Amino acid sequence: MSRHKGFLDHYHELIGTWTRKLRSRQQAEDLAHDAFVRVLESEQADVEQPRAYLHQTARNIAVDGYRREDRRQLLEQQALDLGPTPGDDPEAFMNALQLADSVERALAELPLNCRKVFVWQKLEGLTQAEIAERMGLTKNMVEKYMIRTLRHLREHLDVSTR
Repeated sequence: MSRHKGFLDHYHELIGTWTRKLRSRQQAEDLAHDAFVRVLESEQADVEQPRAYLHQTARNIAVDGYRREDRRQLLEQQALDLGPTPGDDPEAFMNALQLADSVERALAELPLNCRKVFVWQKLEGLTQAEIAERMGLTKNMVEKYMIRTLRHLREHLDVSTR
């Protein structure tokens, strides 16, 4: 735990910074918690600038959160655009929203790398080679993450439709 003491010195500063940015102390505390969990679980043995590392970790988590929310809104909009409008067929509309929720819940059960690969390939249109480069993995590993994700989604969605 002593290797992480440098991070703990910046806890209140991190909350203050993100309370101003998010305009919500509760969200800032949640973000700080997530950042500390990520830092404590990381295998970074020696971080020369723990303050900068912690703030960058929080920033990355916040950006990921905004991207997730943007994707959720995009999926909901696509369901509206591609599917029937609520006035045309309210039942089909609700089914489309429930499906989007089911997919989102199933993705949340997967490890971060599986979620990244799925989102980057299926929603952002990146190739497996581009994803491999971005993540510092082999193309084969990216393919394995995608297969695992698709299998999980298929199993999860099959269960929910029974």
